[in-house]
Amino acid sequence: MLTPDLSGRTALVTGSAKGVGRELLLAIAACGADVAVHYRTSDAAAEAVAERAREDGVDAATVQADVTDPDEVDALFSAVEERLGTVDVLVNNVGAFAPVHWEEMAFDTWRTVLETNLDGTYLCSKRALPGMREAGDGRIVNIGYASAERALVSPKNFPYFVAKTGVLMFTRMLAADTADDGITVNAVSPYVVENSDEFPDDLPRGRPAAFADLIQPTLFFLAPDSDYCSGANVEVSGGWLPERV
Repeated sequence: MLTPDLSGRTALVTGSAKGVGRELLLAIAACGADVAVHYRTSDAAAEAVAERAREDGVDAATVQADVTDPDEVDALFSAVEERLGTVDVLVNNVGAFAPVHWEEMAFDTWRTVLETNLDGTYLCSKRALPGMREAGDGRIVNIGYASAERALVSPKNFPYFVAKTGVLMFTRMLAADTADDGITVNAVSPYVVENSDEFPDDLPRGRPAAFADLIQPTLFFLAPDSDYCSGANVEVSGGWLPERV
């Protein structure tokens, strides 16, 4: 496993009380960064993650917010800045998943999937940029989906595919827009992860991606000497070649 030196950095991972976000945050803390554990409703789980991160000798805070609300995102970053300092590392991990046929999906669910995946990525990135630009340094990693490069869609879970394709487009746009600011913006895009809600009958290499498989490329993008890698997307798919989803 890569172990870049992230000491002196402040990292915010959205949706880091559980699942992929939790594992990414703990891996970043193990590399020496102070960390902000973001949650919306899982306050006890978030505090447990913060306690675990402190075992690595870093500072850790828990912060609550709905990342689809601009005012709450502003308050979220203000709280992190007051408690830990300017956010140097942002991992946009929050993103709802709704494996339902689009005609059967409630409109509120449709909106939640689009807003948490795409709007949340946009709002958090926008709020992080002033501090990163002032410092002349910053790392943003967005969590995508492995078929998004090909813009594949399905009647089931349709807004998720749309949102994740948008996340990759946003990643490339923002990488170009920050090319002269010392900031890198990249994406890590899994297929099926060990905690996924659904598992297909045939998995690449006979297994889902482990959390460690997502941690590896994320830490590569966060490493200080990865400062020329921007606008990239690493598919963590085991070699899956989708013709349909």
